[in-house]
Amino acid sequence: MKEKYETATFAGGCFWCMIQPFQQQKGVLHVIAGYAGGKEKNPTYEQVVSHRTGHREAVQILFDPRKISYKKILDIFWRQIDPTDAGGQFADRGESYKTAIYYHSEEQRKLGETSKRELEKSKKFNNSIMTEILPYTTFYPAEEYHQDYYKKHPVQYKMYKIMSGRAGFQEKMWKDKK
Repeated sequence: MKEKYETATFAGGCFWCMIQPFQQQKGVLHVIAGYAGGKEKNPTYEQVVSHRTGHREAVQILFDPRKISYKKILDIFWRQIDPTDAGGQFADRGESYKTAIYYHSEEQRKLGETSKRELEKSKKFNNSIMTEILPYTTFYPAEEYHQDYYKKHPVQYKMYKIMSGRAGFQEKMWKDKK
């Protein structure tokens, strides 16, 4: 019997902060930091953060849908970001740090749109949800030094997550739910 895995791709601001929450989930097989959605082939970090490539910092997740649903993956994604920020995420500003759900199938598009509507209806946030739902086009892995940054540089990672404002935002917005 052939294994049937699925891929999810999300832009959530700095990709360093997007790896750990997904890697900790049963059913997630692999998470990689990279660049999604732009036109430049094989971009470098320096090119992407120049905001001229059209790419966003992103993560690509390989998962087993028999063990974790795409809906659960979406829920994890929403809890990592400020979906109301149209200009980037936390301390990171500009096009390359804007949020997006890149769907790989019609089912992912529908589930993404439904989850976005449900989050909007929940009134959890005072402003409109600005995260885009876009068709998947391209993904290029980031340089090796960006992969698993939280494991390689735990002190720097923790400081970045706090100083960027992400950790405080998550605590404030999601403290009532695990």
